[in-house]
Amino acid sequence: MKNKEINLPPVPAVLLAIISVQCGAAIAKTLFPAVGAAGTASMRIGFSALILLLAYRPNLKAITSAQWKLVIPYGLCLGAMNLIFYLAIERIPVGLGVTLEFIGPLVVAIAGSKRLVDYCWVLLAAIGILLIAPWTNQRLDSLGVIFALLAGALWATYIVLGGKISKIMNGGQAVTIGMLFASILILPFGILEKGLANLTPNLLGAGVALALLSSAIPFTLEMKALGQLPPRTFSILMSLEPAAASICAFIFLQENLNFSEILAVFCVVIASAGSTLTAKK
Repeated sequence: MKNKEINLPPVPAVLLAIISVQCGAAIAKTLFPAVGAAGTASMRIGFSALILLLAYRPNLKAITSAQWKLVIPYGLCLGAMNLIFYLAIERIPVGLGVTLEFIGPLVVAIAGSKRLVDYCWVLLAAIGILLIAPWTNQRLDSLGVIFALLAGALWATYIVLGGKISKIMNGGQAVTIGMLFASILILPFGILEKGLANLTPNLLGAGVALALLSSAIPFTLEMKALGQLPPRTFSILMSLEPAAASICAFIFLQENLNFSEILAVFCVVIASAGSTLTAKK
């Protein structure tokens, strides 16, 4: 019996993935005090791997050597990206962390662009990111900034690897196996941090919800989209992340948006919509 695939056009798939991730971020914020960044990342990736294994049941024996050569680094990159980003937002504001992390995908968008109109959308998205960034006069944790930039580099690598592997491997199985290797990388950090020792039934339930919203659902949707969208277009669409984070913070955490943040939302939405409308088929 064939595995069921999520059947959505690529653009709606990316947008749904963004919404799912930001809802999951609200849950993650409640888990940090109890289990720590590494513990939260371990639950997110570990439960995601279990959920995807049950859903897709990949046949490991059928995977070719060419597929292994891509899916292993894809999974390790996925795990490192999540762990390092959580370590970053332990030390610096979430909005700043997302902004710095987005430099990675933005570089992918610029590097893959050949038309003037593409540069215009990238520039508009960059203006939006600068407007939404919570730049303050407070002293920032330099290690947190470094972690956020490193997470951005891993995000850019994830986009490139995801685009390649989606051409030669079933999307659901690629994400499932990638999650397994991500779990192997992250779990030791969660155990060493000792946050997992504080788990309760309620925290486990929140961890499962986090896994579904922040990893299992969005990464599967993104893999589906990466098979049909060029990395440049995918990267510009992902510029919605900081805007979605601000909107979710307003809805779920009652964090008000000031004028520059509202303007930033319009910039990134227009850039994302424009890149979609003008993208080559």
